[in-house]
Formats: sequence, structure tokens, C-alpha cells
Amino acid sequence: MKLVTYRDGAVAEGRLGAVLDGLVIDVEFLGDAVGTALPSDMLTLIDLGPDALSAIHRALAETEGARPPGIAVPEENVRLLAPIPRPRKNIFGIGLNYVEHVAESAKSLDTSKDLPKQPVVFSKPPTSVIATGEPIQHNASMTQMLDWEVELAVIIGKRATRISKDDAMSHVFGYSVINDVSARDNRRAGQWIFSKGQDSYCPFGPAIVTADDVADPHDLTLWLKKNGEEKQRSNTKHLLFDIPTLISDISSGITLEPGDIIATGTPSGVGAGRDPQEWMWPGDVIECGVDGIGVLRNPVVKIGD
Repeated sequence: MKLVTYRDGAVAEGRLGAVLDGLVIDVEFLGDAVGTALPSDMLTLIDLGPDALSAIHRALAETEGARPPGIAVPEENVRLLAPIPRPRKNIFGIGLNYVEHVAESAKSLDTSKDLPKQPVVFSKPPTSVIATGEPIQHNASMTQMLDWEVELAVIIGKRATRISKDDAMSHVFGYSVINDVSARDNRRAGQWIFSKGQDSYCPFGPAIVTADDVADPHDLTLWLKKNGEEKQRSNTKHLLFDIPTLISDISSGITLEPGDIIATGTPSGVGAGRDPQEWMWPGDVIECGVDGIGVLRNPVVKIGD
């Protein structure tokens, strides 16, 4: 199931929708139509667990071809917000998780040329999240090296503390797309959060596809274009540390909770690794995609002096 948080002219706040046949179907209103209480926001749905997803499937089947007016809106008529507009805590980022990206980073960013022996974990605060269509902020007084990174995002569905690799995938709610925007000249003594955590540095969405609708998350093509020109293309089968390893590793010391987000790392082709190096500037448009999940499209805009 493809799920979004959306807003249209008749709705003041973001609401939970299921995307089906080009329509966004309001989940709470769908529940009202069949006499079942269904949530109006993504985090509540994730908290409720698999039974709530099953209830949505039943309601969609029950109303097929006979949905009351006002439940469904054409997808092109809504504004999509980030699927989780305000995550409860920081997004977990994973650095250096594709072999070729390790090599390009060692050449251009002074990181080690050796493959990491454990996942490299950093974080991006909730205030960095923006939706598809919203602007990536470029503040020239802060950075002259604003870079892109397309990544598969994993959304946790069930509390995970010290989880084994064998059990890890049962804790996944679904998948989305993240652009791990990075100001390469804002790293501080090896710490990445200021480089990667500034406002607007986490475009996220446009949807969450539930785990049951992703046959193999380790065989998904991901790509990025700048102004229509492809800069990155790879496949999640090339992850250095796969999703079970990431969940097991993080949960060994930090409890993962429903709605938590893991950005699994980017492949080669970032601006810092190109020859000559390339950066994002006001006026650029960045598109990030993961096949079967969706496409993020964000303009870069100037802020500040």
C-alpha cells in the first residue's frame, strides 16, 4: 500500500491518505464510510500496527466502486507533505554504505579509504525534514559546497531493542526516499550533524510504501538528477551493510521506536566526488527516485544575504 500525508483545499491540516488508481483516499473518511475507526495521521497508523493496515485493506475492498463523495481526491489535486511531517526524533543517517562511495569520499572528503567495519551512524534533526516540492535552502554565508545524496529510507513499525538480524525485517513498516543534503564545508572536527542537519536538509517522501508491497528492498534501483541530468544511479543490492544489519546495529544501543527513520546511505556520484566537483546552487532542481517507491522533486532557493 502506498500511503501519503496530504492537504487539499478542503482540509486545513495534513491527513493520512492511501494512493490507489491515481486517487488519494482519505483513510479516516474511508473508515467512517464502513463504520470502522481508522487514523487520520501516519504516526498513529504506525503505532496501531498491522491490524490497522489490514482494516484499511478491508475498507478499500468493501467500498470498491461505491465510495461516497469526498473520500477520494485526484492525486494531482492535492499537496503532498512529508509522509511523517514531524518525526518524533532524529533521522538515523548511515554514512559510507556503498563501496564506490567510500572510494570517492576518501579522495575528496578526507575519509578513510578502508571499508567501515561497522555502520557509520549520524543523525538529522526533525526540523531538517521537508516535503517534495518544498525548497532546499541555500545560504551562501553558510556553505559554498551544498551537495546531494539519494537514499532509500526505512521506516520502523515496531519497537526494537537489541534485535537480531534474523528478526530485524519484522520491525519494518515501510520504505520511502530521502535526499541527504550535505554542506560539505560545514563538517566540524569529524562531526556531521551540522553539515547534514540544517533546515531543509532532509527532503523526504513523497510516500511510504508498506513493507508487504516491496518484494525485495535489497533490489531497488535508486537515482538522482540535477536539472534533468542524471548524477547518481545504483541499486540497493550494493549496500555494504544491509537493512537487517543496520537495524540490529542501531538497536544494540539505541531503541528504535515506531515511526523512526533510517536513511540507508548513498551510492557514488555525489557532487564532492565528481571531477570537477559540482554543487547545488539557487535555481537548480533536484529529483531523487527509488523505483517502486516514488520521486522527490525539490528546487534549490537562496536564503540570507
